[in-house]
Amino acid sequence: MSDLSSKYVLQTAGFDARFPNTNQTRHCFQNYTDYFKCIAAKGEEFAPCKQFKRAYNSLCPNEWIAKWDEQRENGTFPASLEP
Repeated sequence: MSDLSSKYVLQTAGFDARFPNTNQTRHCFQNYTDYFKCIAAKGEEFAPCKQFKRAYNSLCPNEWIAKWDEQRENGTFPASLEP
């Protein structure tokens, strides 16, 4: 067990004052859209963009992410991802 704990560090998204309530649905969606806006503006290797990705992967159900990825590919995503 100690081998695993030293190998992996589990983290969740930190507190965001914009989303003070316990329901994190909007926080999840905002981080998803912020990530794609960030990489559109700065590129995938820009380190601060990765924080948005870690946050939405932590907060959002995998089914939502898969659905949103599909919607982006099909051009039917309900929000603008332009920077």
